[in-house]
Amino acid sequence: MERYIGTTLIKVERADLTTLEVDAIVNAANTRLLMGGGVAGAIKRRGGAEIEREAVALGPIPVGEAVVTGAGKLPAKYVIHAATMAMDFQTDAGKIRLATRNSLLRAEERQLRSVAFPALGTGVGGFPLQEAARVMLEEIRDHLRKGSRLETIIIAVLSDEAYRAFASELEGLSG
Repeated sequence: MERYIGTTLIKVERADLTTLEVDAIVNAANTRLLMGGGVAGAIKRRGGAEIEREAVALGPIPVGEAVVTGAGKLPAKYVIHAATMAMDFQTDAGKIRLATRNSLLRAEERQLRSVAFPALGTGVGGFPLQEAARVMLEEIRDHLRKGSRLETIIIAVLSDEAYRAFASELEGLSG
């Protein structure tokens, strides 16, 4: 599923985030930027421990904030670490919205053209997929309405359920 908002292509893909050739991928991080399980663990395993070392040196950060590191051995150039939860591993719509917003701002600051997101907060954070899809896509739309250098934003998911949730929200999103 894909559609344009302004000149930016938004795509929902069944894909492993760590394999995408984009300027940056977003890590669903905790405030201490430790990369243990979920998306963070997958990024660390594929990209190397240097990503976590670089991230931890930038932390801790507030929930909702985002910082940028190199991407180690990943095909992406950068990892944007977006804190969707503290060490209590609890998240909510407001935290996911803020983490999405700050990830997009970090991408703009670096003048990136492409960024790929996971379904923020839905793994370790346990947040409902449909609501995460709505919150993230609303925030992406609102960001793009203000003008953006981004040409492509990918939501990379692995499960059919996640794909359906994000595809249906993207299809119903008012431009």
